[in-house]
Amino acid sequence: MIEMSVGDGVAEIVLNAPEKLNALDERALDELGEAYGEADRMSQRGDVCALVLRGEGRAFCAGRDISGVDPREDDVLGYLGGRVQPLLERMAAFPAPTFAVAHGACLGVGLGLLVASDIVYVADTAKIGSPFANLGATLDSGGHALFVERLGAHRTMDLIVTGRLMSGTEAVAAGLFSQVFPSDAVTDAARSAARVAATGATQAFVASKALVASLRDDRLGLWASMADENRAQAALCETSDYREGFAAFQEKRRPTFTGRA
Repeated sequence: MIEMSVGDGVAEIVLNAPEKLNALDERALDELGEAYGEADRMSQRGDVCALVLRGEGRAFCAGRDISGVDPREDDVLGYLGGRVQPLLERMAAFPAPTFAVAHGACLGVGLGLLVASDIVYVADTAKIGSPFANLGATLDSGGHALFVERLGAHRTMDLIVTGRLMSGTEAVAAGLFSQVFPSDAVTDAARSAARVAATGATQAFVASKALVASLRDDRLGLWASMADENRAQAALCETSDYREGFAAFQEKRRPTFTGRA
């Protein structure tokens, strides 16, 4: 179900089970984790400097594959806490910029995959929300944190109780994700941005990922965040990309980055 290819410094990971809207079972989660692990190892060698995650068919990911799940015997905590959350944390820690392409249904675990990505490009026709009331279930995979942080408590509860799905256009306008594109252009836009990122100063991007994560997770104030920025900048001073960036500016030419420390 999970496929990966690499070219021009970009790893592209594909959810390829369009017949079930790329819904994920335990095996698919394991395969996705293995793909990210392989891409991580390639990044350590300098072969991968950006990553794109997308889904085949009509949807990005409709969430968990519950087609064969007996709710009386379901190990929900084992699935969500034992498999989904560790995978999302691994994805978020990927040592290079990551892009996700959101189209069609982006629900449940599928929404979580977007939460764990650095940059999300959204098709105008995407469907995002919490349609789980009809299952007697609740939003999971980080959805509550995403919605409350960016939409507020009242709009979050409205989406949960009504089950209304936001379009990609509405989701980007509300500040959930990065940019919105026509459905036939969103994948190319993400690939293009990833190729640009792959030629950039990867260590600087990784430093920004850590700073953003601290602001999000640790709720740092202005001065604490600024102190972290200062330390990150001082560490980047020691990288070849930092020196190359300054030299290129002073010599009025385009920089040639290696993405390495």
